[in-house]
Amino acid sequence: MSDQPMPEGTPSDAAPGGRVLVIGAGPVGQTAALCLARWGIPVLVLDARPARDPVGSKALCQQRDVLDVWDACGAGAVAREGLVWQDARTFYRDKELFFYRIPDPGRSSLPPFVNISQARTEEILDEAIAGNPLIEVRWGHEVVAITGGTGGTGGTGGTGGQGGDEPARVRCRTADGETEIEGEYAVVAAGSRGGALREALGVAFPGRTFEDSFLICDIEAKLKGWENERRFYFDPEWNPGRQVLIHPCPGGIFRIDWQVDTDFDLAKERKKGTLDKRIRKVIGRKRKYRIDWASVYRFHARMADHFQVGRFFLAGDVAHLVAPFGARGLNSGVPDAENAAWKIAFALKGWAGPGLLGSYEWERQAAARENLAVTSATMDFLVPQTKAAAKHRVRVLSRARKDPGNAALVDSGRLAEAFWYVDSPLTTADPHRFWPGRPPRGASPTPVPGVILPDADTPGAAHGATRVRGLCRDGLLVLVGEAVDVHEVEGVLSDVVPRGMPLRVLRFGELGDGGVVAHALDARADELWLVRPDAHTAACAHTPEALAVAVRRVLGH
Repeated sequence: MSDQPMPEGTPSDAAPGGRVLVIGAGPVGQTAALCLARWGIPVLVLDARPARDPVGSKALCQQRDVLDVWDACGAGAVAREGLVWQDARTFYRDKELFFYRIPDPGRSSLPPFVNISQARTEEILDEAIAGNPLIEVRWGHEVVAITGGTGGTGGTGGTGGQGGDEPARVRCRTADGETEIEGEYAVVAAGSRGGALREALGVAFPGRTFEDSFLICDIEAKLKGWENERRFYFDPEWNPGRQVLIHPCPGGIFRIDWQVDTDFDLAKERKKGTLDKRIRKVIGRKRKYRIDWASVYRFHARMADHFQVGRFFLAGDVAHLVAPFGARGLNSGVPDAENAAWKIAFALKGWAGPGLLGSYEWERQAAARENLAVTSATMDFLVPQTKAAAKHRVRVLSRARKDPGNAALVDSGRLAEAFWYVDSPLTTADPHRFWPGRPPRGASPTPVPGVILPDADTPGAAHGATRVRGLCRDGLLVLVGEAVDVHEVEGVLSDVVPRGMPLRVLRFGELGDGGVVAHALDARADELWLVRPDAHTAACAHTPEALAVAVRRVLGH
């Protein structure tokens, strides 16, 4: 936790001493390390590369709830440096079909989205890690074997989700030979190239690969009017029969993403000059530009059949791969890391019930399934695989061009959003609040237990936090209506809250947010809302006794 003293140094390899291993120093692994360190947990990060190798912008769209996690971990510069945008426009040929603004159910000071290169994001996270004595990073440590800590899969076996008694243990190849390293638990965040680690854990990775090719070019140019919005074009005259996506980035950079032929060759296109012609069709014949980065890629839609094997937790691209339309890759990997971190921390501190660690797989697989469903539907609309599907797409786009009422059927990528844990084993449903399912594009989810807590600034509030979500990061938060007796709630919860676990009970009126969060939740005077350390709501109770049951549930009992 942020208010705990940080011990000097890190324990030796021979004795894990409460230390957690993080395998992979990409942004998901970096986030896992920072989140664990916030809880006072020593972390050892292992990466096979000899050093950081920033290449290209890669994942560049970072969503508000991810920025919130990084801000809580001391990496708020991502939000401050990124190019802010909140508007998305979709066109068919030369006509705009629809426009929407990304919703905010609260009133957060964090932007809805920023665009910033993954290379710069990693630099900022590295800076936060360098300033944290609980985190050690070892480059040139390739994990070649997993030698311990695999007892119990997904929390469903005889281990009760705790991963057995044996610590996580790996063997690393280094420049000086092989060495064995232990940790109490391990977060595997090895990215899309982590297949060998999945295999070592006995985890399958079913799914499909889309054969269609896409070209990315990050170009520096002056494109007035496009600086703060996402633009998606179906069948433009400069890519007929296909689509183009354009994103603004810091420093006057624009990312242009074309669908291209399956046999597209970037080197040949550069040599023949057709790449220049392709770019000029978008930006104009006379406008100056410079290519900052270019790459060709294909999409995958895959998900690991287990996200937890004993004391190993898979997070990010090693656990799931999705098409990037909607920016659901890294924006799902970061919540993976935070989810694993608070549950591992609770287990190490003795606050977790037998089902808490096992809930990681349930919750994050559910989130991955949602992302796969959303992005696969987008890809099937963007790149029809049959003649019937292609005709359907043309029919939908043509109708939407003539009648805006048909725009809801056009799929240009549903943008990343926080997952809703409404069916999680940690969530207590409220019979008075019905969950109607995924909200329409551009709308906020219905406030029921399981949705993420709306955020708002709290200027000058007595509790000292600058935003509402800052109140929940160090333990459990209970927000109550005016008709609730706070002292009675604290008395009832004292019998169920583990010793030493931070718990805060506040009236909505004490938040200092001008009633924003209470309004967004449609909170009533007799309600007691329970909020998890990752800012997701877990219950909306109506008596202190019912809240106590919900607390035991969210702790994994």
